[in-house]
Amino acid sequence: MARAKKETKVVEERKFAAPSIESFDVLVAPIVTEKSMKAQQEQNKITLKVKNTANKTQVKIAVEQIFNVKVDDVKIINVLPKAKRVGRYDGKVSGYKKAIVTISPEDKINMYNE
Repeated sequence: MARAKKETKVVEERKFAAPSIESFDVLVAPIVTEKSMKAQQEQNKITLKVKNTANKTQVKIAVEQIFNVKVDDVKIINVLPKAKRVGRYDGKVSGYKKAIVTISPEDKINMYNE
């Protein structure tokens, strides 16, 4: 009786360490606007909403681990709260921290299923 060999799937080799819990805590959500989509297609940049306490190094490590790509540059912007008014009530939309991450030209991220 010949034993059939089990088929093994070849998993894409990771360039970076496997993502940790801290990596997922740093990145909050993608920012999807016309400007960010154009930057992703033409300049290979992704725009992400990040944790308010995150710095450039943490964002770079998180993106490299989660998406398995090489990050060339990270720009961080504090988006200030915006004053809003509904009728006689004053309030504000809370601010957040935004990161624009430049991905290496040989890598590509497809976050939005284009």
